[in-house]
Parts: sequence; C-alpha cells; structure tokens
Amino acid sequence: MTTLPLTSIAVLKAKPGQRDALREALTALVEPTRREAGNLDYTLFELTDEPGSFYMREAFVSRSALDEHLAAPYFQAFEKRFDELLAEPIKLIFLDKVA
Repeated sequence: MTTLPLTSIAVLKAKPGQRDALREALTALVEPTRREAGNLDYTLFELTDEPGSFYMREAFVSRSALDEHLAAPYFQAFEKRFDELLAEPIKLIFLDKVA
C-alpha cells in the first residue's frame, strides 16, 4: 500500500560519452522542480563506483503532483533528449516508508 507522500528513486544511466551532458541536464531540473508546489524532495546523486549512473531521490505530496512535474515544460524538454542521453529507459522505483 503506497502512503503519502509519494517517494521514489529514479535511476538514469548515461550513454557512453554522455555522462557530462546527462549530469548537466539533470542538474538543470533540480531548482525548478524544487519550486513546484507539490515537491517535497528532489536530490541528485551519482554512484561513486559507477560514474554516469545517476539516482534522483524524489518526493511529491501526491501522484497528481508527480504527474504535474512530468508534464512541466522543463521536464518535457529533458524527456525529448532521452534517446540522446540515456543508455536504457529510466527506472522509477517507488518506496513505502517503513520507519
């Protein structure tokens, strides 16, 4: 059973040679997303032992707030670059808080 807030980890892996471009594109999403009314957390990480593998920790007040984020113009512009930047589709892992 999913509880509110809606928390997830997005896993994004750069295509060979696209690490810096993906990092820049993801970093550009952080500030406008944090200003969204329904956003609670939007923090970017890169795997220490696997450069080019990024994890975005996300929390939104509801599924509709996440949907609004995905429809935002800056996210839509990023989505248009998926084929250019990503080695595989984004994996979105939803989490339920335990403790």
